Amino acid sequence: MKRDRIELPSDADGAPRQAPLYALITDVLRTAIVSGSIEPGAVLLEGPLAELLHATRTPVRQALRDLEREGLVSRFDGRGFLAGPAGAEPKRVVLNAAMLGTAAAEPVRKTLGWEGIYDAVERDVVHLSVFDRYRLNELELARHFGVGRMVARDVLLRLESLGLTEKDERLRWIVTPLDAQRINHLYELRWLVEPAALRAAMAAHPSRDVQPMIASLRRAMRQYPEVDRTGLDQLEHDLHVDFLSKCPNPELLQCLQRTRCILTLSKHVLGEAAPMPKRDPFLSEHLAVFNAVAQGDAPGAADLLRAHLEASCRKVIARAAAVRDSVALPDLPYAVVSP
Repeated sequence: MKRDRIELPSDADGAPRQAPLYALITDVLRTAIVSGSIEPGAVLLEGPLAELLHATRTPVRQALRDLEREGLVSRFDGRGFLAGPAGAEPKRVVLNAAMLGTAAAEPVRKTLGWEGIYDAVERDVVHLSVFDRYRLNELELARHFGVGRMVARDVLLRLESLGLTEKDERLRWIVTPLDAQRINHLYELRWLVEPAALRAAMAAHPSRDVQPMIASLRRAMRQYPEVDRTGLDQLEHDLHVDFLSKCPNPELLQCLQRTRCILTLSKHVLGEAAPMPKRDPFLSEHLAVFNAVAQGDAPGAADLLRAHLEASCRKVIARAAAVRDSVALPDLPYAVVSP
């Protein structure tokens, strides 16, 4: 069955805005689960779903998170999610396009050009950021990945929104270094602003919203260190991105956007370029914050969050130093050290 494109309200010029890819994937999976095409207990894995839907893992991951919050999928003691509520017996079902209501060769939406190379460029730029100040050549970036220059520019603009790139006085793209001083400055901003955003989010949403996040943390703590980097990144986002996004003050959230490079650094180096800690890196601290949220203790949750961020600052500075000490200096054709 061919799916119609989902459209959002029009832009100022009257052109319809296309729904983001993760929203379309969420819709496809929701329909399949509610209709019974995907049976309860079926194991849903990012990789196979991404391949089946002709998408990357990132929008599939976001879709599964959203469905978890809706109660349509659940976690279990294994990789991936189960279709339906918790407690079902896991079933290793081979999914196919018919179950999802899509044509076998039809992507849920044509992947935008920048989406195809974004993860690779983000990883490269994060590793460059811990070494030095680099200049990025937009044209060479496009040639390296075999894409158009506009695609390369879209990627760099998205990295700019995370605080990983910026334009210098000559309008050249620069990798913003993540040295100890900048990491400390970013964390100072975070421990001033995030507790305020947390309080506002708590006032705007019921405490029961955090129960799936608490369950995820407890499960990860039982499994640690057998938790992959993707799982850890998702748990970081549960608190610092997803829950805080419930804050109704857009100015606070905009202020925090440029600190996301800290989460991106950990996403790409923890357990790879930097060793996985013997003790969990943040799980128990996140759990303490969410438990306070669940109890409606806003002052306690804010204090615990600030203490967590102060401790994390020291850990991330050490993590970046470990990368510089143990990983070869990146050699990329589109990056040169900036004077």
